[in-house]
Amino acid sequence: MSLNRVEYVVTKGFCEAVPVTVQGGLLVAGTTSDAGKSTVTAGLCRWLARQGVRVAPFKAQNMSNNSMVCPDGTEIGRAQWLQAVAAGVRPESAMNPVLLKPGGDRRSHVVLRGRPWGELAAGDWAGGRRELAAAALRALTELRERFDVVLCEGAGSPAEINLRDGDYVNMGLARAADLPVLVVGDIDRGGLLAALAGTVAVLDPADQAHVAAFLVNKFRGDAALLEPGLRSLTELTGRPVLGVLPWLPGAWLDSEDALAIAGWSGHRRGAGATLRVAAVRLPRVSNATDLDPLAAEPGVSVTVTADPDVVAAADVAILPGSRSTVEDLRWLRERGIERAVRDRAERGRPVLGICGGCQMLAESITDDVESGAGTVPGLGLLPLAVRFRPDKTLTTPSTTWRGHPVRGYEIHHGRTEVRPGDAEPFLDGRRRGAVWGTMWHGIFENDAFRRAWLAEAAAQAGVAWAAAEAPGFGERREAMLDRLADAVEEHVDTAALLDLISGGVPAGLPRVRLGTG
Repeated sequence: MSLNRVEYVVTKGFCEAVPVTVQGGLLVAGTTSDAGKSTVTAGLCRWLARQGVRVAPFKAQNMSNNSMVCPDGTEIGRAQWLQAVAAGVRPESAMNPVLLKPGGDRRSHVVLRGRPWGELAAGDWAGGRRELAAAALRALTELRERFDVVLCEGAGSPAEINLRDGDYVNMGLARAADLPVLVVGDIDRGGLLAALAGTVAVLDPADQAHVAAFLVNKFRGDAALLEPGLRSLTELTGRPVLGVLPWLPGAWLDSEDALAIAGWSGHRRGAGATLRVAAVRLPRVSNATDLDPLAAEPGVSVTVTADPDVVAAADVAILPGSRSTVEDLRWLRERGIERAVRDRAERGRPVLGICGGCQMLAESITDDVESGAGTVPGLGLLPLAVRFRPDKTLTTPSTTWRGHPVRGYEIHHGRTEVRPGDAEPFLDGRRRGAVWGTMWHGIFENDAFRRAWLAEAAAQAGVAWAAAEAPGFGERREAMLDRLADAVEEHVDTAALLDLISGGVPAGLPRVRLGTG
């Protein structure tokens, strides 16, 4: 039963109250990974929430090492957390019931309904998938009982027909939940019209029957030049194009694995000198969005690197989180980055370790859980000993530092024990000279803390950096979500979109055939 049924009619660009009920669901699929599924879903969530619709995001299975802790202490993918923020609802485990966290090329840690479930190797996938699929469908049912609209995000592309058997994220989900599918394509990549038509054409007839419409993403230039191609696409497939979303400079989304800092340009302005931050690009980096608030700060330039010379030369060096601390520590040593970090510590130049990066700074790491390596030496720069345990810490702690409030979140198996030594407390961790360590993610989203810490780190580095007047990070995120919703409002046929959401799978969609047979 819907908790909040909203009645309105939509004409393109605005809504006015009249008796029409909106309730239903939609699957947002993509021609490729990174086609814009997460971004479009977030924009649709914010646009629907503006209309008064109680909307929830959903992704049956996400593969990402960038996750977030919900208020109830469960863990979901960062993209679904942000989509919940866009929708103005409380994030919960049902929104991303299955989260796969790759620990290597052929093995993933599985989080089920926000809690550790176990591990799956590539060869175990077929058997293990059944239980996960059932849990995902139960979660979707729960959400549909409590929300007016559930916007589901697919994974990768439904055209990956080699993965179709047992699929419960793309067309398998659409079929099981009787959802219409909107296919999004990134025109900035080129070849989009063929990709959209081909995505439909490679599917079997029963799957094709759920693919109802297309949406073009990241268009630059005069949309009128694209119109002949869109008309031909509709003629070939029998499916409409609901809109052409423009390229939005400066827009970013809390990404699943890729770093979003390339979209920031805050270092171009500032009250003082530019503060150069080098973050180590660990092979199994996790929660890389910790860097986004730094990259968005005026007067700060963030570089992500695997070059020890760049790490040595920067004003501030950061060891970010890792899904496999011991393996990434071994890589760090093999690359020569350990020496660069040690030299920085000896010269009093700032080094910050976050979560897995903090564990690397410890004296010892005992890990029989993630890597099975037993006890290995850490970098020995902080008086900490780390021991991994099977149960995972999932909390949202808070404190103050130098009088500034700090709220973060913890996602880790490793527990740190403080050993005697000449180090002072820093949040939950320790600081010794210019070496800082904390297990908390998200600390730099606290504006006053971020700027105070950067000022202290800049002083240690001998850089005359000063914070400039600028919007806070949370304000920037909200403005970005509103920009996405504005783009939906202006460039999408919202009347047709709502008809699709509330009307379900359209009847009589034609089959698209490859070739002339």
